[in-house]
Amino acid sequence: MTTAPERTADLYPTRGTAEVITPRKDPVVWSQPGAAGPFEPSELSDFERDGFFAIPELLTAEEVAVYRAELDRLVLDPAMRANPRSIVEPKSQSVRSVFEVHKISEVFAKLVADPRVVGRARQILGSDVYVHQSRINVKPGFGASGFYWHSDFETWHAEDGLPNMRTVSVSIALTENYDTNGGLMIMPGSHRHFVGCEGETPKDNYKRSLQMQDAGIPSDKILTNMADEHGIRLFTGKAGSATWFDCNAMHGSGDNITPYPRSNVFIVFNSVENTAVEPFAAPVRRPEYIGARDFTPVK
Repeated sequence: MTTAPERTADLYPTRGTAEVITPRKDPVVWSQPGAAGPFEPSELSDFERDGFFAIPELLTAEEVAVYRAELDRLVLDPAMRANPRSIVEPKSQSVRSVFEVHKISEVFAKLVADPRVVGRARQILGSDVYVHQSRINVKPGFGASGFYWHSDFETWHAEDGLPNMRTVSVSIALTENYDTNGGLMIMPGSHRHFVGCEGETPKDNYKRSLQMQDAGIPSDKILTNMADEHGIRLFTGKAGSATWFDCNAMHGSGDNITPYPRSNVFIVFNSVENTAVEPFAAPVRRPEYIGARDFTPVK
């Protein structure tokens, strides 16, 4: 276990008395041109421009079956449901997410260390990486709720203490993503500006925000302006497809009222040169199973 350093300068103010738009002060791709890794140079250029890159088939059907079985095992385990790592739907009380799966599951630990996965994270971030957060998201049919528009970095900066935008996420589909079952939506290019949100962080905000986000949400006016400027991209694809996206990309997903589930494994990699300090806009840190304080590099 590594101890967090002292807080550094706040480059991205948020949770104040008014919304503040701050131009991005950090690179999007941190590695040098031509750096070795699974991404082709043109793919990294697309990621830098758009703030995301989709891969139609990261995992084979056989691999998907293994990870889907492990997701089902965790979700259906009564002991896991009683664990604070499990988040349940407010209405149905069914499991919505299970956090820190790379530590509680050897199956998902192997996925995190897969060169196709961690290799891309290192290539984007230009350094060794550790897992800031991992989870499985379960979005069963007939009423699973979505995630409102937000920048992950806003929360990770405000509540977890990540100083810089040197963090990348990958969402790997374990069921098919249709255009109707609550898929991921991203505003291309929105990662170039940081939206500092209005309002203080409530105590123990994570207990509510993981079910329904309130703090750290941009205003309707800001979201409308960003959508007008950048547009909205909806991601569809077969099980085994993956979407890499920048920590500051504005994204969200709708409710799933179809009969068809949408489940995925979500892994957040942070640079070992960008380790968490004390929160920039919250009274206390979130639990370590949500925002890691173990900065051990993935090997």
